[in-house]
Amino acid sequence: MKLCVIKGDGIGHEVVPAAIRVLRQVLPELEVHYAPAGWEQFEKSGSALPAATVERAREAKAVLFGACSSPSYPVAGYSSPIVKLRRLLETYANLRPTRYLPVPTARAGVDLVVVRENTEGLYIGDERTADAGDTGTATKRITRYASERIAQTAFRLAISEDRRRVTIVHKGNVMPQTDGLFRRVAYEVSRAYPDIETDELLVDTAAYWMVKDPTRFDVVLTPNLYGDILSDMAAAWGGGLGLAPALNLGEEVAIAEPVHGSAPDIAGQGIANPTAVVLSASMLLRHHWNQPASADRIDAAVHAALSEGDYTADILGTNGMSTEEFTDIICRHLG
Repeated sequence: MKLCVIKGDGIGHEVVPAAIRVLRQVLPELEVHYAPAGWEQFEKSGSALPAATVERAREAKAVLFGACSSPSYPVAGYSSPIVKLRRLLETYANLRPTRYLPVPTARAGVDLVVVRENTEGLYIGDERTADAGDTGTATKRITRYASERIAQTAFRLAISEDRRRVTIVHKGNVMPQTDGLFRRVAYEVSRAYPDIETDELLVDTAAYWMVKDPTRFDVVLTPNLYGDILSDMAAAWGGGLGLAPALNLGEEVAIAEPVHGSAPDIAGQGIANPTAVVLSASMLLRHHWNQPASADRIDAAVHAALSEGDYTADILGTNGMSTEEFTDIICRHLG
């Protein structure tokens, strides 16, 4: 079993090795291959995602990606490596679950998953400027093919996880040719799943309910941008971004990655929370390698570690334990 590991930038260099330690306890035969990508790699070589990294990821068919730093201003030759890798490997479904974890910042009763279309929308990278840089324009692309594919994923996930409802999120009242298409196709797919309740929310209303009462959600089906935002909002109810996992799933390749960023403010201090990337690795086991028993073991070990009340700094504050110390506890619970 092969895994391409991309540490990325910042705390990726600390939390990804922690996840590899945990994975090796349930998969001692795991074959790990490291590859570079990210802002640091771009500064070093002029390429944020080297072609050799893409080929290594494609060959392994499974990737664990740390986090990347991306500037919020144009840089010639640079584009987000994780967005590009998702697209190149056709990992069209981004699964972002939020479940209650025993930490003070979590909300009891929350158990939802955002199923986000991962290849189109406003994230296709088609941007341009005019009027001497005073006007910026971006293209939003929604297709029947991609919408149907992600809707099928959402409803199949609802069936497999014994969930009761799929909520379609869109802004079709303002963008009927793009979001309206996404909505129509999702409802067409829903007819093949009569046992699953289907409803819909405009994205601004969905944001309101994600703040007011996230327990109303079960499976949340969204285009690319909306899923990115709503899943980060949901993460607050799961204890914070340091505990939020994600998996990019395709027909042949899967990319596990935490929702959080590279956190340059704490990078190198050894205090980053490894929970999100550990749970992302667990999702790889469950949804890509088809090893749910091993995934259950990891999830239970993380839950047990958090139940002990010894947290990293993002939860406890300045007296939190180190990344390595918390990983030791997870590994101890794995036996």
